[in-house]
Amino acid sequence: MFEFNENNEVSNRQLHRAILVGVSFGKDISSSMEELVGLAEACNVEILGQMTQDRDRPDTATYIGKGKVEELAEMCAMMGANTAIFNNELSGMQIRNLEDATGVTILDRTMVILDIFADRATSRVGKLQVEYAQLRYRMPRLLGFGKALSRTGGGIGTRGPGEKKLETDRRHIQSRMDEIRKEIKEAQKSREVQRSKREKSEIPVVSLVGYTNAGKSAIMNALLKSNDKEDKAVFEENMLFATLDVSQRNIRLDSNHEFILADTVGFVSKLPHSLVEAFKSTLEEVTFSDLLIHVVDAAADDCEFKMNVTHTVLEEIGAGDIPMITVFNKIDLVEDRNSLPLVEEESIQVSAFTGENLDALTDLVKSKIFSDLKRVQLIIPYDKGSITSYLCEKCNVSVMDYRAEGTYFDVELNPADYNRLRQYFVDAE
Repeated sequence: MFEFNENNEVSNRQLHRAILVGVSFGKDISSSMEELVGLAEACNVEILGQMTQDRDRPDTATYIGKGKVEELAEMCAMMGANTAIFNNELSGMQIRNLEDATGVTILDRTMVILDIFADRATSRVGKLQVEYAQLRYRMPRLLGFGKALSRTGGGIGTRGPGEKKLETDRRHIQSRMDEIRKEIKEAQKSREVQRSKREKSEIPVVSLVGYTNAGKSAIMNALLKSNDKEDKAVFEENMLFATLDVSQRNIRLDSNHEFILADTVGFVSKLPHSLVEAFKSTLEEVTFSDLLIHVVDAAADDCEFKMNVTHTVLEEIGAGDIPMITVFNKIDLVEDRNSLPLVEEESIQVSAFTGENLDALTDLVKSKIFSDLKRVQLIIPYDKGSITSYLCEKCNVSVMDYRAEGTYFDVELNPADYNRLRQYFVDAE
């Protein structure tokens, strides 16, 4: 990866050779540390080793205490590390004290995640949300961050807003945050208009949710392929946070039913609060869904842990009560399929790679979002051509016949259309 300087010239980014540091407060952190490895690797960090510690509470000055700081400094010197990445969020004062004591760059989990988001954001709104999250993270650390704020071209923690903003005072940072909030609100208005149009059209929305790298985009692309819409495929890559922006695609079923399928940003444990706040408008899209497809990496050793993280985040954003299907993806990589976690909601095992059970998934989605359809018989007068066109385009028509009094339909209607078209009902034949 590269960094651009003020003159828009490309300069090599610092190569981080890192020791990962984790602190446990009475809980198993093995899954979280394994995830930190993936986050660091996503930033092209060379991982030299790990150091863990059990504590009752964080040390105010250094988080890990004087003895462990000395041990960390020794470990970095012996292994040639120039960076230490903590699995916990540090204060500016702790970062400054740790850097003074160890002589290496100190990063925390939040910095790494923010760096990944800054690198992956592609849309204007996505970039604004990341910049806001970075500034929000740095604001309370201005007084204690010390020399960390003057890093130039330091790699992780400097991407996004740029070095200039790292040297601004609190007032200027606050001013920029206010500007970003206004721009995000403007974009949110546009999103609300689009959402209003969808609601008027009565087209259900199905959102893919789940842990990062579980295969949400792969599932979407597989469903698009079966719908002959491969040209609408979304970006798909085997890496953390490949998708940051909500992608929406229209899926039309053979039976003339259709729904909007949305691919959303992946979740991760200890998702920084600044990111949750910044991406609130994006995450809120999930709360307007009629159905959630919780995509789980069935081949992951800690898939149950990741499922719990997803459920926690959904509760936090107000989407915990939306109907859900659990989709165990990558089932082709699972040896014992009976070992998968039990879930309360309906579940299905699929493989986006081989296509196994994707048709069954489509049928399951259909049964969930179209369960309230009612089959009726209508006679639509010939001068109501717009209604006839609507029924042909939007509804599942079993029989259509031209009669003296109008066009006869045997059709499935959703509750809104059922009430709207009651005057055209006839007795079933």
